[in-house]
Amino acid sequence: MKEAMMYEKLDNSTVRCTLCNHYCMIKDAKRGICTVRENNQGTLYTLVYGQLVSRAVDPIEKKPLFHFYPGSTAYSIATPGCNFRCKHCQNYDISQMPKDKKRITGMDIPPENVVADAKRNKCKSIAYTYTEPTIFFEYAYDIAKLATKEGIKNIFVTNGYISKEALHEIAPYLDAANIDLKAMTDLFYKEICGAKLQPVLDSIRLHKELGIWVEITTLIIPDLNDSDDELRQIAVFIRDEVGEETPWHVSAFRPTYKLTDKPPTPVSTLERAQKIGQEAGLKYVYMGNVGRGENTYCYNCGELLIQRRGFYYTKNEIKNNLCYKCNSKIDGIGL
Repeated sequence: MKEAMMYEKLDNSTVRCTLCNHYCMIKDAKRGICTVRENNQGTLYTLVYGQLVSRAVDPIEKKPLFHFYPGSTAYSIATPGCNFRCKHCQNYDISQMPKDKKRITGMDIPPENVVADAKRNKCKSIAYTYTEPTIFFEYAYDIAKLATKEGIKNIFVTNGYISKEALHEIAPYLDAANIDLKAMTDLFYKEICGAKLQPVLDSIRLHKELGIWVEITTLIIPDLNDSDDELRQIAVFIRDEVGEETPWHVSAFRPTYKLTDKPPTPVSTLERAQKIGQEAGLKYVYMGNVGRGENTYCYNCGELLIQRRGFYYTKNEIKNNLCYKCNSKIDGIGL
């Protein structure tokens, strides 16, 4: 175990965890909602420091990040645990392991080894992904500091529930984030994820304010968050509060875990969402999990700039962040 970074000591050996927006009050010998942070006699400990449960070399497009060093690879890592309880989690076997299986397992890999592996595999970045990176914050923080010194970028693929205190702490070492905006209603967040909407919206804004490159993903689930009105609300929020240059990934749901009574998302729904985003004024709206709608076009002249097949591109005509045809600025980093 390693002492946690983000918490306050209170009376009677109680602590207040300040790592995420649950702000759990944790009594002695108890754990927070994430079940991977434990109070031991008034000191809060992380139970997953160095406990790698998954690691792989992924294309950056798999995160998905389409406007951050396209064509590069990310050394992707995760530990067990999550501060959400999403009924449709695709990685529930590792994210919900501490809750469902009442155990925490993983390979004990120190931060310097992660950075060395990323370098050995010639990865441009390290992605903290698969589970929620906020819950292995101390591990990610130590890795990110080392990676930054080595010229390696750092990426969170996150539900956006990180606290403002924790985000400010890691921001100097965090280069990009793909943040889930799962819906625009508190009801969805409460019933499907075990969380609240407003902290996610606030977190997305703060990422942007701190200079972190942001892309947004919405997994569209039939009958839960697929109405025109809700999709338009998401698009308008991104446009007005984050910026029209922010890529929005609208992805297809497939039944899994505890949400198997909903059908897979039709392609037509994603096409409708993409059109809504474009009509709202977003420059870059992409479809995910359906093998189409992933190309990047110039928002000004309409020219095809990046042609993608799955998680790889077969054509990239962007030069120095400019459209090769009309010289419009194409937003992003490392384009």
